[in-house]
Amino acid sequence: MSTRGEIMQSRVLSVLKREGTALSAYDVLDALRAEYPKIAPPTVYRALNALIDKGGVHRVESLNAFIACREDGHDHASIMSICDDCGSVEENPAPELMANLSGVLDKTGFDAHRHVIEVHGVCSTCGSEDASS
Repeated sequence: MSTRGEIMQSRVLSVLKREGTALSAYDVLDALRAEYPKIAPPTVYRALNALIDKGGVHRVESLNAFIACREDGHDHASIMSICDDCGSVEENPAPELMANLSGVLDKTGFDAHRHVIEVHGVCSTCGSEDASS
């Protein structure tokens, strides 16, 4: 038997997967309004935070948005490639880079709790469109 929180997490994750792009919490809220007319922002934020803790969602810091993790149920840091033309966000796992980063930080005595690496630029689709213009 699922709890209300688990049901909401499932619905939020479904919205993020269906849209396939980075969405703000308010975009998710709007998408859920048809099914849950009285839904409030804290409900969506709680679901998003729980999904982040479980590894099912990533927060895209520079966009103040969220994306569904491409690989369900894993806990890793990724490089987020963000296209400034079309807004697409690509998740790129980079375990070697993260291990190197952690190694550097360990040498300084810094205890990292979370890694966020975001790179803005132009995706291959937008780049090829620009080249053909």
